[in-house]
Amino acid sequence: MIDKTAIIYPGAVIDESTKVGPYTIIKDGVKIGKNNQIASHVVIEGNTTIGDGNKIFQFASIGSVPQDLKYKGENTKLIIGDNNIIREYVTMNPGTITGNGVTVVGDGNLFMMHVHIAHDCVIGNRNIFANNATLAGHIEVEDFAILGGLCAIHQFVRIGESALIAGGSMVVQDIPPYLVASGDRAKIYGINRIGLERRGFTKEEIEQIKNAYKIVYRSKATVKIAIERIENEIGKTEKIKKFTSFISDSKRGITR
Repeated sequence: MIDKTAIIYPGAVIDESTKVGPYTIIKDGVKIGKNNQIASHVVIEGNTTIGDGNKIFQFASIGSVPQDLKYKGENTKLIIGDNNIIREYVTMNPGTITGNGVTVVGDGNLFMMHVHIAHDCVIGNRNIFANNATLAGHIEVEDFAILGGLCAIHQFVRIGESALIAGGSMVVQDIPPYLVASGDRAKIYGINRIGLERRGFTKEEIEQIKNAYKIVYRSKATVKIAIERIENEIGKTEKIKKFTSFISDSKRGITR
């Protein structure tokens, strides 16, 4: 299952069901699970753990040292879950000791060509990163988000569940769940109705989210008052609580 031209260091651990293509290099410290498909000319290094069922295309660079001048060779980690698709020229770096010491990628994500996942990022599940989407360090992306091509996310920003960021956007503050953002610098333009419908949100849930959005973005109320209004007028359903909690917990402030 490993091409004879691949270079596998003796300290790498690879499940026998994983396929490794020509001229790929897998270095000491790497652990790779079951049924992965690793194409040619891939480099995987560092303290990197990869789960099961991932597809890694040619020329991806996984686990190389963080692009952070403060990094001095500490044994930090990159952990990748299951069933991700990692396309050509994607780069993923491990964490740093100034963060949590680990970069985490969840399950079922699609990383298109030239996507960059920097140090200390935490990526959830079922997200789509279009070509050249770029994450600086310490960024959190929840589940089911879509990042358009050529968008760039500032360090320490959080992207909420089912958010949609248009191509070419420059994001410097948090994007709450369920919303659409676009522009340089990005602004909020409404709710991601189509994305929510595709996920199976009910009409009632979508209407509640729309009303919560209007209170935050159209009423000119402060964040504190807006959240109080949402709780009093709409209630504390699971979906609404995720929206209000995200806003309340924001440290950089939300995109307005």
